[in-house]
Amino acid sequence: MTSYTMSNRVKPKSLLIHAVMIVCCILFIFPFLWMALTSFKTPQEIFQWPPRMFPKEWSFSNYQEVLTAVPLLRMLLNSLFVAVAVTAGTLLFSSLAAYSFARLRFKGKDLLFSMYLGTMMVPLMVTLIPTFVIMRKLGMVDTYYALIVPGFFGNAFGTFLLRQFFMTIPRQLDEAARIDGCGYFGIYSRILMPLMKPALASLFIFTFMGVWNDFLWPLVVIQTESVKTITLGLASFQGLYTTKYHLLMAAAMISVLPVLVAYISSQRYFIEGITLTGLKG
Repeated sequence: MTSYTMSNRVKPKSLLIHAVMIVCCILFIFPFLWMALTSFKTPQEIFQWPPRMFPKEWSFSNYQEVLTAVPLLRMLLNSLFVAVAVTAGTLLFSSLAAYSFARLRFKGKDLLFSMYLGTMMVPLMVTLIPTFVIMRKLGMVDTYYALIVPGFFGNAFGTFLLRQFFMTIPRQLDEAARIDGCGYFGIYSRILMPLMKPALASLFIFTFMGVWNDFLWPLVVIQTESVKTITLGLASFQGLYTTKYHLLMAAAMISVLPVLVAYISSQRYFIEGITLTGLKG
């Protein structure tokens, strides 16, 4: 008779955890799957009762119509340009600030860092009007600058995330670099930044998705059709009394593709960065 140890058996607790995870996974995937399938349906199929999961006939007419109804590709490129620009600026300036708080020694550093983190508690609505007034006085309203400049110089969350990762890197590397003649910027650029790929990938995903999905700020500062972002394009399919769901779902599918590509391409670094940035405070 074969004997089994506890490690060879399927524990009820482990089985329950996996079952819950599978259910949660299905719940998260289902809305995306429904959106994808709805983008191939006709308006009549969308509102029929009882609803059908799969369309009767798969048709790409919704995608053809959505590309002619609004300049969606131009809006897609606008969003991509703005998201890449803001993300690049955030990675640069947040990493410089994080390096200063993690590696440099100066009076009042902890107090300054605490005050900087405190800005995360300020709601967006509080700064919305002052930021708009500044953009208007600088003549940046209704331009790409209005979409890029406010978020280009980093933020408290990005600085905190990168600082936590900097603090997991041994200071002996800094000391060895100083012996070899490296200054502060040399240590930052040549020694530490190559080790920061996981944290930078995490911040890249967070920032890119945040800028890509931003709706309120572009709605406030952009009026010209040629400068509008993809979120404003999606909103154009929602009217006061009616919503063109077949076109909205097709446009949403197009808009989600760049984010999926960005996440999948940096998934390994993203997970590693999230894990490591919580190791040391």
